[in-house]
Amino acid sequence: MVKKYPTVNEEYLKAVEKCKKKLRGLISEKNCAPIMLRLAWHSAGTFDVCSRTGGPFGTMRFPTELAHAANNGLDIALRLLQPIREQFPILSHADFYQLAGVVAVEVTGGPEVPFHPGRPDKAEPPVEGRLPDATKGSDHLRDVFIKQMGLSDQDIVALSGGHTLVRIFFHPDTK
Repeated sequence: MVKKYPTVNEEYLKAVEKCKKKLRGLISEKNCAPIMLRLAWHSAGTFDVCSRTGGPFGTMRFPTELAHAANNGLDIALRLLQPIREQFPILSHADFYQLAGVVAVEVTGGPEVPFHPGRPDKAEPPVEGRLPDATKGSDHLRDVFIKQMGLSDQDIVALSGGHTLVRIFFHPDTK
């Protein structure tokens, strides 16, 4: 089965490429790749495979989602991103946050991540409690990642490895 991605126009694709360059500069200069990756993950991490709700739909822009316990500190990422966001109003917030995560992986020496634009913004954030709580142990993590999000053990290993990067973000210039 071939995955079908949304289509966007040429102007949108050009904006993605220009935005990617600006993000690369910001993330390199501010050394903020970890928090950008966390923003992308937490934006996407609310997905529920059964109800087909949540996920990377730009709702992190709402104070109610930023107030979710697991999203503590992500307002820093949004403040850092705001000047670039203002330059690319054509891009959905959903695509913009995921693109920041893609660029963060690349800036830190990770692989080039395929980016497929076309995510729409949703008008309301998902309910609180969809992100895993690391204090609840491995059974809880497996329930959230496998049963709720539909991920595999291999996906969990990749996310766990990425968390080692995210934990190192404490840069004085981002406060």
